[in-house]
Amino acid sequence: MTRHLLDITDLSLDELRLVLSLSKREQLPRVLDGLGAALIFEKPSNRTRHSMEMAVVQLGGHPVYTRGEEVGFDVREPVEDITRVMAGYHGVLAARVFEHSVVERMAAVSTVPVVNMLSDVSHPLQAVADVLAMEEVHGSLAGHRVAFVGDWNNVSRSLAEACVMLGAEVSLGCPHPYDATADELGRIGSLGAGSIVQTDDPYAAVEGAIAVHTDTWTSMGREAEKAERVNIFAAYSVTPALMAHARPDAGFYHCLPAYRGYEVAAEVIDGPQSHVIRQAHQRLHAARGVLAWLMGVN
Repeated sequence: MTRHLLDITDLSLDELRLVLSLSKREQLPRVLDGLGAALIFEKPSNRTRHSMEMAVVQLGGHPVYTRGEEVGFDVREPVEDITRVMAGYHGVLAARVFEHSVVERMAAVSTVPVVNMLSDVSHPLQAVADVLAMEEVHGSLAGHRVAFVGDWNNVSRSLAEACVMLGAEVSLGCPHPYDATADELGRIGSLGAGSIVQTDDPYAAVEGAIAVHTDTWTSMGREAEKAERVNIFAAYSVTPALMAHARPDAGFYHCLPAYRGYEVAAEVIDGPQSHVIRQAHQRLHAARGVLAWLMGVN
């Protein structure tokens, strides 16, 4: 059966641990030798493009970068037609899209693995990289508090799923209505040995945390909401005062790009507690580990 990675929850706990283990290996079999990898970008990205292209190369494959307008999902051709054609050319398909339904439709008809490089619902590759970075700095996450402050979005959702599966206590600090629903909290809380709590008080959210995460307040495609969001999220900026409520050895994490003076103070992201560059570099290792797992490496 062809496996896909659209959400972190497509992985069992054992599979998530295997992906993390593969991502930490210095060398992996060249499982994409002689194969192409279609990398389709409706949304542009620095880290995603470079990490995925280099991961494919390191596994022996040939990445083919394709802009969204070149395929025109449901404009030039239906998603299903594009997917079936590309699956005949490549060993793996990956897409960075606006709507999660696009990668779901791709996976439904593809004869080769499909990877979600980002959608409005999930960002599984980022979550794997986040865990890799935190484990490198702090060791096992089990029993530790991992905080996210800001907008409940694709990044925070995938991060929370991975951390709860691995036994961490996830603490969200999000303003209403940009917070997780009760149904979401219940679903994620049932994924593993960890737990998830939510508050609208960012200081309470980071209290005792070993890691503090945030993300931009205005995701790509929602620029029209920027002014409104800046007012709502002003109290959720990760400042030195906020970090002081986390553990003294807490690390700061951000998926980037970051906007200093908005979701994070320059003193934090450029300071000694920041691990954002380490985290960004882990995107390459995460991509390589995910691709190797999808191609059957264990």
